[in-house]
Amino acid sequence: MLDRNELNRLYRRLNRMMKDFLFSERSREFFLFLFFFFVAGGFWLLQTLNGEFEDDLQVPFRLKGLPADVVITSDLPQSLQLRVKDRGTVLLNYKVGKDFLPLGIDFDKVKSNDNHVWIPVSQLEKQLLSQMSASTRLLSVKPDTLDFYYTRAKSKRVPVKLNGKITAAQTYFLADTLFSPDSVEVYAPAPMLDTLVAAYTAYTEWSDVADTVKRMVDLRMQKGMKFVPQQVEVQLFTDVYTEASVEVPLVGTDFPLGKELRAFPSKVKVMFQVGKNRYKTLRADEFLLKVPYEELMQLRGQKYNVALQQIPEGVLNVRFVPEQVDFLIEQVSVNEYN
Repeated sequence: MLDRNELNRLYRRLNRMMKDFLFSERSREFFLFLFFFFVAGGFWLLQTLNGEFEDDLQVPFRLKGLPADVVITSDLPQSLQLRVKDRGTVLLNYKVGKDFLPLGIDFDKVKSNDNHVWIPVSQLEKQLLSQMSASTRLLSVKPDTLDFYYTRAKSKRVPVKLNGKITAAQTYFLADTLFSPDSVEVYAPAPMLDTLVAAYTAYTEWSDVADTVKRMVDLRMQKGMKFVPQQVEVQLFTDVYTEASVEVPLVGTDFPLGKELRAFPSKVKVMFQVGKNRYKTLRADEFLLKVPYEELMQLRGQKYNVALQQIPEGVLNVRFVPEQVDFLIEQVSVNEYN
């Protein structure tokens, strides 16, 4: 590796060589050559662009004034492909200096009784040429006909569901997913609405999610259906797992009158994992340790394996200390219940 002194010497040497070249007779000849080269190139380019060329252009297409209950049931092009001819300078301006306005057609002007619209593109040439130079010749348009079907649909409001894969970062987990709006209006023929239960988002993946994520997501389009709106905001909320424990009493259930459970110990330590936010609102009475009388009657020994009959939402990896308890079925006086 070069040390600092060697680097300084190398820098001074290169700097000296550069100065010697720039102030030499050779450098003046080199820059004079570059000047005439670029001038000649510019004249050649201008001469070339003054010739006529053919090129392809795209003009966006939009169907305006479409009612909410109208669903397009066939493919409708998003743009028209034009083949034009003009001078190279004009075509270059179309490519790099001009944005074509969308070609718009009012739905009310083209709707039909049989729900079938057929528009020859030749009827739209005037609109197309109005955005071009007078010298431009329109050679062809693809497609040459706008042909589509539509239907007047019924509507139904359905909830939004996520379609995708979410992976939380290490030690994190996905606590909640919210949509805004949480439901959308769907317009479609009645048979399709009858089987529709939800509107799913387009497939999306999130990985190593640690913080709250907020993102606009498109809904997954289905032919013959129209979603209003077509986008929803998705919010992903994460939380961090923490170790926690509570003491829960054992409760005997379905015991005959005059009999009572005596467990040793009478309370069990329940250990578990839960999100930090959930832990703040968690109560011990959300856990339920029931000991049915019939189960005890079927045991051969005096040990009962502890099991939760009710686990709060968001609680994972539940363990018990102890896992088994000793028990007695004590005979008590009926008067004690009075």
